[in-house]
Amino acid sequence: MFRISCFADEISADLLEQIEVMERNQVKYVELRSVWDNNVLDLSDSELDTVKNRLFDRDIRVSSIGSPIGKVNIEDDFGKHLDRFKRAVEIALKMESRYIRIFSFYIKEGEQDKYKNTVIDRMRQMLRIAGENKIVILHENEAGIYGETSSRCFRLFDSINSTGFRAVFDPSNFVVAGEDVFNKSFRKLKEHVEYIHVKDSVKGTGEIVLAGHGDGRIRDILNELRDKEGMFVSLEPHLSLAEKFRGFTGPELFEKDLAALRGILLELKISFE
Repeated sequence: MFRISCFADEISADLLEQIEVMERNQVKYVELRSVWDNNVLDLSDSELDTVKNRLFDRDIRVSSIGSPIGKVNIEDDFGKHLDRFKRAVEIALKMESRYIRIFSFYIKEGEQDKYKNTVIDRMRQMLRIAGENKIVILHENEAGIYGETSSRCFRLFDSINSTGFRAVFDPSNFVVAGEDVFNKSFRKLKEHVEYIHVKDSVKGTGEIVLAGHGDGRIRDILNELRDKEGMFVSLEPHLSLAEKFRGFTGPELFEKDLAALRGILLELKISFE
């Protein structure tokens, strides 16, 4: 059985509206990225208590902390950023979430190999902290970072070789990277995939579309992963706005994308909650 989650900040900045739409559509999990237009890592302890209480009171659980960790330049001060990662771990523990989503640092085009060992070392530092707290780090492929391509993602997973360091696979981001998502990106990374971001787009134009309507091969990927019991498939539609640090969809388009995802799962006869 798959577990459907979502970036609820794509519905609204308001927590109560997020919860209302999720509850109406029977979505039981959220990937916590921002609330009230504030990133999750910038929320105070009291604000986090409010978020947790309101979610848990409505039987909604946190599938992952959708942090922006690693979305900084490779030459920026890593000590300060590591402190921010420690905050992400504190929040994951508070929210009773097993996962934290991260990235592998912005690097100038053509200089990725130069910084390979630096990236791996930083991942290992974060992994040690996460491991001490029984947290799994999920690396997301993203434009402009070291792990933009499936080949460099594979180098990270192969070098680090830990069950605590896994892939959150974003099909749309690999479309944007110009890859054959199913035959290249997914085939190369399948054994490392533990979590899916459901976002689809059209090759060439980059237009973001409903799940299954683009070149992300979402249907084929989910079919290949059908035996991964309890895997989260997290809606990140970006249907109205797609920016570097956030995306927005709105309630109506969110519900359409959710219906598209559920339609794919029903077609494939994959059970879900």
